[in-house]
Amino acid sequence: MATSAQRLTVRHLRLVAAITAEGNLLRAADLLNMTQSAVTKALQDAEARMGVALFERTNRGVVPTTFGANLAAHARLILAQIGKAEQALDDLRDGTAGQVTIGTLLAGSADLLPEAIARLQRDLPNLVVKVEEGTNDLLMPALRSGELDLVLGRLPEFRDREGVRQQHLITDYAQVIARRHHPLATRPDLTLADLRSCDWILPSPTTTLRRQIDKAFRDEGLDPPAHCVETVSFLTTRRLLHLTDYLAVWPVQLAELEVRAGTVVALPVAVPTTMRPIGSSTRADDLMSPAAAHLVRYLQEVAAEGPRAAPLGPT
Repeated sequence: MATSAQRLTVRHLRLVAAITAEGNLLRAADLLNMTQSAVTKALQDAEARMGVALFERTNRGVVPTTFGANLAAHARLILAQIGKAEQALDDLRDGTAGQVTIGTLLAGSADLLPEAIARLQRDLPNLVVKVEEGTNDLLMPALRSGELDLVLGRLPEFRDREGVRQQHLITDYAQVIARRHHPLATRPDLTLADLRSCDWILPSPTTTLRRQIDKAFRDEGLDPPAHCVETVSFLTTRRLLHLTDYLAVWPVQLAELEVRAGTVVALPVAVPTTMRPIGSSTRADDLMSPAAAHLVRYLQEVAAEGPRAAPLGPT
């Protein structure tokens, strides 16, 4: 005999996902191109089938119950998989079209990803590539929920590896960066101790790179930088470097491009704790779409060719 959950339809799943995302029945109705009364009736039907309340009504909208939040999480994954299945059929129809959505961290977006996308577009011009930038704490949940096909960047630590398949592509380390005429720019021999009193632009404490930077200072018996702007925005960081005497820490792939463009300098100070593999992360239990498989192949091809420029400084 079928359970109530098995009698839920895709329409119910879209409804629960939309209400959860919007937090309001009227906005969910607009999103689904339905009337509010139709949304209310469909929600009542879903709750009756499940035998539980999925949302609590409040003065400011609706809030998912524990049951609703759990169902919404499954709904998002199922809907994403349905979308991928439809896209995969289109891909298989002609072998040259489709879409791949990739999440990227700063370390992967400077050189490796753009080069791979350029080659992909050259050979398969009808493939659409969507790129979402962020940090692992945002990108890995999106990967698990099916919103992303893969994530490229510094491979996450153990706490982010569950249910994820990783492939090491290249090895990265970080460089301390400053504006061209920074007071320290002409110092030939620098240590982390020389940088203690500087102001910094750093990623948030939840990121792998920030933890590695803090560890580098502690390994030298020093307190990590206390005064810093926290951001992973490349444009914000680059402009702040031009306007101030802040220091920043960039993956060497990005640092090489900017130093050679003459926009910044790399300070000759080693941050050995930042040595880290860059690679791709995909869901371990998921069949990769043809479009995603094409992009991964080009990423592997670019990585296998090795670095196109010599390292800038000590590692």
